[in-house]
Amino acid sequence: MWDFTGQRNSRLENLFLIVGLGNPGKDYTKTRHNAGFLLVETLAQGWGANWTAEKKFNSRLAKTEQSGRKLVLCQPQTYMNASGEAVQSLAGFFRLPSEKILLVVDDADLPFGEIRLRGSGSSGGHHGLESVEKHLGTREFPRLRIGIGRKDGARQITNYVLGQFTKDETDLLEKVLARAAKQVECWVGDGIAKAMNQFNGAVNQEEKGTKQ
Repeated sequence: MWDFTGQRNSRLENLFLIVGLGNPGKDYTKTRHNAGFLLVETLAQGWGANWTAEKKFNSRLAKTEQSGRKLVLCQPQTYMNASGEAVQSLAGFFRLPSEKILLVVDDADLPFGEIRLRGSGSSGGHHGLESVEKHLGTREFPRLRIGIGRKDGARQITNYVLGQFTKDETDLLEKVLARAAKQVECWVGDGIAKAMNQFNGAVNQEEKGTKQ
């Protein structure tokens, strides 16, 4: 297993940073706003990567190597609105270009069960993305949005996004995370165009979920 020793001064051509946005702490576990956390946890499980606390990055990180590519999974521990601090720190340490940094976020404007990967774009009012844009100084980084929908189309959704997924949503959520994990793997291995074309859209109830 590789580590951070000696990596600061040399760009790693085959390194990818995958950041799931969310809020730390047990009160936010498995809430809709933590969909990004849930996906990177799914990836870590599938890749056999272990989480460690990295105080210098104010993050939980899981590191692995797959098919010759070095992958860093990140859960910022800064709370959502300050996510950019952790991302900027990691991007600077590894001297990563923005196209090698994937942000995974929840999206209330996408129906629950739908995922959408894009190479760039606006924050859409998502405070985590706003923070990352501010600290990186660009919108030109890929982002994977996981749809959580809105309750009855409401505009005031704070309580909704900070609430946990219901029992009725849990089965489909497992399939959403499985599809999104495959999309991330495709992005790493085959590029963003193929990952968008092959995986963007609504997840079918009949799709296979993650293996336990």
